[in-house]
Amino acid sequence: MQSLPVKEAFAVPSSEVPYDRLGWKKGYESQPNEYDYWIDNIEGEIPQGLHGTLFRNGPGLLDINGQRINHPFDGDGMICAIAFSEGKAHFRNRFVRTKGFLEEQAAGKILYRGVFGTQKPGGVLANAFDFRLKNIANTQIIYWGGKLLALWEAAEPHRLDPYTLETLGLDYLDGVLHQGDSFAAHPRIDPAIETGEPRLVNFSVKPGLSSTITIYELDTRGKVLQRHAHSVPGFAFIHDFAITPNYCIFFQNAVSFNPLPYLLGWRGAGECVQFHPKKPTQIIVIPRDVKAGKPVQILEAKSGFVFHHANAFERGEEICIDSICYQALPAVEPDSDFREVNFEGLTPGQLWRFTVNLHNQTVQRQLMENRCCEFPWVHPQRMGHDYRYVFVGAAHAASGNAPLQAILKIDYQTGERQLWSAAPKGFVSEPVFVPRTGATDEDDGWVLTLVYDSSHHRSDVVILDACNLNQGPVARLHLKHHIPYGLHGNWSSEYFVPSDRS
Repeated sequence: MQSLPVKEAFAVPSSEVPYDRLGWKKGYESQPNEYDYWIDNIEGEIPQGLHGTLFRNGPGLLDINGQRINHPFDGDGMICAIAFSEGKAHFRNRFVRTKGFLEEQAAGKILYRGVFGTQKPGGVLANAFDFRLKNIANTQIIYWGGKLLALWEAAEPHRLDPYTLETLGLDYLDGVLHQGDSFAAHPRIDPAIETGEPRLVNFSVKPGLSSTITIYELDTRGKVLQRHAHSVPGFAFIHDFAITPNYCIFFQNAVSFNPLPYLLGWRGAGECVQFHPKKPTQIIVIPRDVKAGKPVQILEAKSGFVFHHANAFERGEEICIDSICYQALPAVEPDSDFREVNFEGLTPGQLWRFTVNLHNQTVQRQLMENRCCEFPWVHPQRMGHDYRYVFVGAAHAASGNAPLQAILKIDYQTGERQLWSAAPKGFVSEPVFVPRTGATDEDDGWVLTLVYDSSHHRSDVVILDACNLNQGPVARLHLKHHIPYGLHGNWSSEYFVPSDRS
């Protein structure tokens, strides 16, 4: 396949600046406090046209009363909301009051085993044959159908008040879900360019010797349009998926699950997953229109591990899927400290394009970005369609594995790269692209990201001009505290501040 041309235009120091490992570790300190204030420490100016609310989700507690969580993915979910209007910004954060969160806060100790290795005090005897899951609601937050939903892929959503972030309880999407059902943490919004009726598309997975993938499609009122389930061979460990107007695409990574150490209380479930580098990745293509009667197709690709997809689009008989791919899945070792990760000893995530030909049953792949990167984001109106720009969190250095300290913009048409770096003391989160109202160009808007500033042990809300990352932040909003490294978030064009509630 033809390689993408590269034109670099990086607003970074001429000499490579190493990241500060001790500073990076401080970003994983718990934030037990909840805040509510207008942001008044601002460098630059908030764009007047930026109107709406940025919601972010991630683990806010990395310990329970001093008892360390084994892995950040086991931490209780904390929602941040930054509301923008008329050049001003308001900040609020609040923990999702899940059943397990309330119980552990009352008890002052860990009461639940975590999927990624957090164990209850008391050793093997206290953990063996305890299969209760704490719904930690820590992965994604989305406003859809008039509901603000905190998502964790192994359980039901929690509904929150979008103005106060108060937890209203589990939400079953007006009967779409039943007790115990899961709802994945990576819903996709189909802009439905042809029909003008956007819809939310999401899935759930029940893994086993064979796995069941259930797909949900909801209209803008939150009502179910269709729900269909499909059985696929083998154990499916799937975190994200991609959509086109006609298909849902899943990457079934080459992993197996040995439940015995989990059952006996030796390990968490996530520590029992083993990656098999010599086995191929299965690409599962499921038609969205179940009435058409088209079959599910499963194709094989070269081994690799995919957490996140940037986008997918159709091109004749082909489907192109752009994904962050790793050579291998790093094992979660018992009693290890995630703060002591050896970045240099791990292979980086890189952006690859997988081109699936449904007629010939072939898969080709092409490296689109060599730099270490994660958390890709595209213009919401280009979801499921061919597109020009992708924004992604990236390492400062052009090669090797490292923490994310920069925001990278890739222009697929010209090959130009723009990169804004917060190194050496800053560490970025997922970039969120917000289109400018009335814009016609695909990159006309802003990129918002939370940046942990280790030099001040606080977090900043950074606003970048998406047309030109090289000019640096349009505005940098200094919070009064730090926010632990988060996972995912979304933008709503609605302005959610309690004083503005009608």
